Amino acid sequence: MTTESFEETLFEALTGNTEGDGGLSEVQARHEPGNFLRHAGSLSMTKIADGLIDPKLVLSWLLSHLGASSVFVGLLVPIREAGALLPQLFTAPHVQAMARRKWAWVVGSVGQGAAAAGIVLAGLTLGGAVAGAVICALLMVLAVSRSLCSVSYQDVLGKTVGQSRRGAATGLASSLGAGAVVIFALVLMMGLVDRATLVLAAIALAAILWLAAGALFSTLWEEPAPGQAGTASLGQLKLLRTDPQLRRFIWARGLLTATALAPPYLVLLGTQAGHGAFDRLGAMVLASSVASFLSSWIWGRMADRSSRMVLMLSGLVGAVALLAAVLLDLAGLSGTIWALPLVLSVLMIAYHGVRQGRSIYLVDMAPEGSRPAYTAVSNTVIGVVLLGSGLFGALASLAGIKVTLVIFAAMSLAAMGVARGLDEIEG
Repeated sequence: MTTESFEETLFEALTGNTEGDGGLSEVQARHEPGNFLRHAGSLSMTKIADGLIDPKLVLSWLLSHLGASSVFVGLLVPIREAGALLPQLFTAPHVQAMARRKWAWVVGSVGQGAAAAGIVLAGLTLGGAVAGAVICALLMVLAVSRSLCSVSYQDVLGKTVGQSRRGAATGLASSLGAGAVVIFALVLMMGLVDRATLVLAAIALAAILWLAAGALFSTLWEEPAPGQAGTASLGQLKLLRTDPQLRRFIWARGLLTATALAPPYLVLLGTQAGHGAFDRLGAMVLASSVASFLSSWIWGRMADRSSRMVLMLSGLVGAVALLAAVLLDLAGLSGTIWALPLVLSVLMIAYHGVRQGRSIYLVDMAPEGSRPAYTAVSNTVIGVVLLGSGLFGALASLAGIKVTLVIFAAMSLAAMGVARGLDEIEG
């Protein structure tokens, strides 16, 4: 069996839908099977790397272990989220001017690998406030590199994989990545290896995976296209005025950030209830990765049929999980060994549905030549929303964690209503 026939056979088995060109040009459609597998392989490696260096869990633990103050620990998630989203408004015009935009993704992946390698070196040689400052600075480099991948990926995916098959590629990658992180979580929980050694080894592996992903993605066959002069920086925001569907999509996505912001408050709820085992690093990583493994492939295939419906269902599932957490706490069950881990798993299923749904919807909604601009505007607005997440911390301290979780649940339900008004584009 030749390489091409093997790729075509595997492509057909993984997608179950190879009819039509999916909106690709004739020459690009011929390369789709191999490109599909390269997307899945590269994205799988980056998904694994993301789980191994998760700022919410892994880097937070590492900084605490190195003796850095809580100030640096508290900066990790804002740096990661804002750094990955806000620069896209400025990098999108440059990506849009490229004939082959895969190279922007390659540079971003290599940059993340280099930053992760720097974090390992800092973890081995530094301590205290110096370690905190250096690792936060390297995380900023990693986040900005990630923003370059994000602003270019949607466009490359749209150019190289046909419509109704894109969700299968991203969903497969997410599930494979989550499966690998499950193994990492189990090893953490077993305690067979010194935890600091294991964490640093995991971050080193993440660095290697990002570099390998960049190398594999560089072999993607992308038809050269005339570079388009993108609208400079803030001028792209005019899309918010001219495209009502983009505005509604951003409203829905902004409300659905509740699924990303809520997990730390579940941990606090468990801590208050005396559930000491729940906040251990291994258990947290395991709950998140199992949810991703079980749901991402299914969400991806559903998004190929209707990414709008995926956004609606994700909002509903997220609201149910958050309200269940509040009810379990009121019933005195949040301290049990099963309650909050189960809630977290359901919430993370919703979170991965949001990721799959909004990614595929944006690719299919945006005009082919304007995908980088649409991605940049959407991500920049959401970056500002996430920067304001500190307000929820203040709310939790003033009104209580349960009130905050109820507000998150209300946001998820509201997102369901907003997403219902989006156009059905896959049909």
